[in-house]
Amino acid sequence: MMDRLIIADKQLDSRLFIGTGKYSDYGLIPQVIRAAKAQVVTVALRRIDFGTPAENMLQYLPSGIILMPNTSGARNAAEAVRIARIAREASCGNWVKIEIITDQKYLLPDNFETVKATEALVREGFVVLPYMCPDLMAARRMAEAGAAAIMPLGAPIGTNRGLKTRELVQILISEIDLPVIVDAGIGLPSEAAEAMEIGAAAVLVNTAIATAENPVLMAEAFGLAVDAGRKAYLSGPGAARNFADASSPLTGFLHKQEEVKS
Repeated sequence: MMDRLIIADKQLDSRLFIGTGKYSDYGLIPQVIRAAKAQVVTVALRRIDFGTPAENMLQYLPSGIILMPNTSGARNAAEAVRIARIAREASCGNWVKIEIITDQKYLLPDNFETVKATEALVREGFVVLPYMCPDLMAARRMAEAGAAAIMPLGAPIGTNRGLKTRELVQILISEIDLPVIVDAGIGLPSEAAEAMEIGAAAVLVNTAIATAENPVLMAEAFGLAVDAGRKAYLSGPGAARNFADASSPLTGFLHKQEEVKS
């Protein structure tokens, strides 16, 4: 049986979403997407120069992917809604990652404004995936507003610090009946695997791949790690123990051998 992630009306084989910021060369992006086998790619609308083909990132994206513009740069719900509408008018589709940040030191998302933007854009027919601080009450409000998934941060954006919010993300996975996609802060494939092992539906990775010495190889590594973590979760891992539990009996065999010799 195929293990597919379903968001809105889309069935996805890949659980690794790719961001497109921080690349030294846009030409690397299609190679990264292929290496990761990614199907969902997010892009900041402000990075797209529609008037200059060479600088238009959309020209580098392979056909067949799901493009998910994000509202990077929005400081409140009204600005996020406006950016999403512009993206749809520019033929970027109706998927949108809501990203509303007023804090310029830690770049933490504003959950209150994100809930308002989610409500507004769902009413307009968007498939909304809100980026959020992992707070259960906020996640419930986003789910009630019609979000297609929620995207809690693993650590602050661009830090490569890993799954620092693990316990909070695990609460969301247990309590929210939506795909939980870990976004931001994942720095290594092992950390992506960890997120998948605790039940995350997917992870979104940008900085860790874009800033690697070999982004294409790193993208492949992340793809493999996400698959491994998902398989580990589905396999039903054995419980952790406080004391040793031998795989083979430690008594009986040697005792019997001594009896035979005697």
